[in-house]
Amino acid sequence: MLSVPFCDFENQFLVTNFKPEKPELLRVPAWVQLVAYVVTFGALLWFELPVWLDEQTRVERLNGWMSGNDPDWFPFILFLFLFPFCWIGFRRRTDASGLKEKKRWLVESPVSENHSPIRAWSMALVVFIVAFGMSWNVGKRFDDLPPAYHDEYSYLIQAETFANWRWSFPSFQLMPELFDQMHVLNEGKFASRYFPGTGLWIAPFFALGLPWLGHQLAQGFAAMMLFWSGRELSNSGTGLLAGLLFAFSPGLLLFSNLLLAHHPTLVGLTLFLWAFLRMMRTDSVLATLLAGLGLAFAMVCRPMTAAGFALPFGVCFVWWGITGFWPLMRRRNSAAEMKSPVRRCGRLVVMGVPLVLGFVLIFIQNLAITGNAFKTPYQVYTETYTPRHVYGFNNVERGEQNLGPKVIDNYDRWAKNLTPELALTNVQTRILNSWRWTLGVVPLLAAGLIFLLILRAGDRRWGLVGLSVLSLHVAHIPYWFDGIMGWHYVFETASLWLLIFAEVTRRLFVQWNASGRWMMKPCWGLFIAVALSTNLWTIEPVWPARLDRGVAELQFPRQLYKSFHDQIETLRKGQDAIVFVVPDEADRSMDFVTNSAHLDGPVLVARLKDRNQLSEVAALFPERFVLLFDAKTRQFEIPVLNSDAKG
Repeated sequence: MLSVPFCDFENQFLVTNFKPEKPELLRVPAWVQLVAYVVTFGALLWFELPVWLDEQTRVERLNGWMSGNDPDWFPFILFLFLFPFCWIGFRRRTDASGLKEKKRWLVESPVSENHSPIRAWSMALVVFIVAFGMSWNVGKRFDDLPPAYHDEYSYLIQAETFANWRWSFPSFQLMPELFDQMHVLNEGKFASRYFPGTGLWIAPFFALGLPWLGHQLAQGFAAMMLFWSGRELSNSGTGLLAGLLFAFSPGLLLFSNLLLAHHPTLVGLTLFLWAFLRMMRTDSVLATLLAGLGLAFAMVCRPMTAAGFALPFGVCFVWWGITGFWPLMRRRNSAAEMKSPVRRCGRLVVMGVPLVLGFVLIFIQNLAITGNAFKTPYQVYTETYTPRHVYGFNNVERGEQNLGPKVIDNYDRWAKNLTPELALTNVQTRILNSWRWTLGVVPLLAAGLIFLLILRAGDRRWGLVGLSVLSLHVAHIPYWFDGIMGWHYVFETASLWLLIFAEVTRRLFVQWNASGRWMMKPCWGLFIAVALSTNLWTIEPVWPARLDRGVAELQFPRQLYKSFHDQIETLRKGQDAIVFVVPDEADRSMDFVTNSAHLDGPVLVARLKDRNQLSEVAALFPERFVLLFDAKTRQFEIPVLNSDAKG
C-alpha cells in the first residue's frame, strides 16, 4: 500500500509516527457482531414486549404513536429481524484480502490516502455548510422568539457587558433586590455568574444584533473539526460520516439555537481533539499550540467539562513528557519517542501556555466581580442564592447548614439530595439521553458494544476517545441534577459517540467486504436512514420526530416570554415603563425578571414579593409608567398610582 504524506510540508519537516493500518486489524470478528446483535435485540425486546403484552399500553400505542413518544426501539425491529438473514445469506466470493482497489477508502489513513488536500478540504467545507445550514433552518422555526432558559438571559447579560468593554455594571443602588435575576450576581455588581468564554463568543454577534448566529456557526465549525478528527484517526470516510451525522443530530441542532455554553465549548474541544491527535502522529509544534488554544477556550467556557473531556489526553501527554513513550500506542510506530527531554519539555510549555493564559483570564474576571481572584462569580452565586445546589454528595444537607437571607427558596429547594442511588440513576439517564438526542439508542448501543470489543485493534488512539466519554460522565457524577433534556452535563460526548459510530461502520464494512456479505452494507445503510428519520421527520402514526418534539418543548417558554413582552409594549404605549412581577413560587421554570445589563432600558422588569410594597417601590421610578404582573395568573394590572407618574 502506498505511503503518501498528507502534504509536502509534512514530508519535509515532520515525522510520521504511525504506519497505515493493516486490513486485518480493522475487521470485526463474527463473535463480536453476534454479541452486539444479541444484546441489542435483547434490550429491544426487554423494553418493547411488555408494552405490547399489556392491554392498556397496547391500546394506547395503537390509538396513538406506535413507537411511543420516544421512538427508541420500535422503528428498528424490522432491521434486527433482517440482519441475521442478510448475514447468513447473499454471500459472494471475494479475494484473499477482501478489499478491491475501489474499496481502498475503507482502510486508508492520513498517512496513506493518495489524494490532494483539495479533496479533503472540499469534504470539510461540505460538512460545514450542511451543519450550519441545518442549524440555521431549525433556528427559523423559532421565528425570532426570545430565549427559553434562565441561563440564556444570563449569558446575554454577559455578552452585552463584554460588548461594552466591561466586566460588570453596578447594581441598582436604592433597592438592588428588585432586580435579582436568575443566574446573575447582584451584590453591588450586576454580572453573569458564568465563566467568560461564552460571553466572549456571543459578544460580537450580540453587537451585530444576531446573537444566535454565533452558535449556528459554532455548529458548522464543530462538525468540520469532527470531520478532520475522524480523518486523522481513520480516513476521510470516517470523518465525513461523523461530520454529517453531527450536522443532522437533533440534540446538537437544538442546542445550536440555545444561547448556552455548550457550542462555544464544542468549538474549543473539537479543535483540541483534532490538534492533539495530529500532534501525536506528526509531532507538529503548531498542532500542539492549537490543542492548547482549543482546550484553553473550552476551559473558559465550561471548566469541568473541559477537564473531564481532556483528562485522558492530558495523562497521556504528561506521561509522554516524562518517559518519552505514548501509552496505549505500539512502540514500533512511535518515532517521536526518540525526542530529547528538552524537546518534550518544550512541547509541554507550548501546550501549557494557553492554559495558563486561560486561568489568568478567569482570575481577572474573578477579581473584577467578586474582589477575590480565587473566588468565581459562580461560587458566590451558589453560596448566596442556591446553597443546596452545591457540587458533591449530600448537597442538600450541606447546603442547609449555610442558608442566608438571600436564598431563592423555591428554586433552592428544587435540589435533590445526592446519594449513590440517585447518582447511579443520573448516570443511566444521561447515557440514555445522550444516545437518544445524538443519533439513537439502538444504533449507539450496538456501535458502543462493538467498539469496546474491538478497541485493541487498529489505531490505539481510539482508546482515548472512549476514555474521554467515560471521564466526562465520571466528572459529573457528583451533581444532583441529570441535566437539561436529561443530558446537558455530558452534552460534549455527542461528538465522540458519532466518531465511534462512524468508525464502527467503517470496520463493519471492511469485514463484510472481506467475508463477501454484500447485503449487510445496504441493510446497515437503511438502518442509519431509519435513525435519521426518527430524529428529523414525523411519520404519522408511527413516530413523532425527536427534533419536532424538541422544537415544541422550546417554543412553549419562548412564546410565553414573547407574549409577556408584547403585552407590555401594548400597555405602555411608548412610555418608559417599570413592570413589577409578583412571582409564582410554584413555577421554577419561568422567571419573567429579565433586564439588560445596564438596567436602563425603556422597560425595566422588577421582582415584587409583597403587593403592599407597590406604592413604596414605584416611587423609586417616578418617571416610569407602572405595570403589575401576576406570574401565577399571567395577568397584567395598571395600578391607579400611574396618575402621579409623568408622561
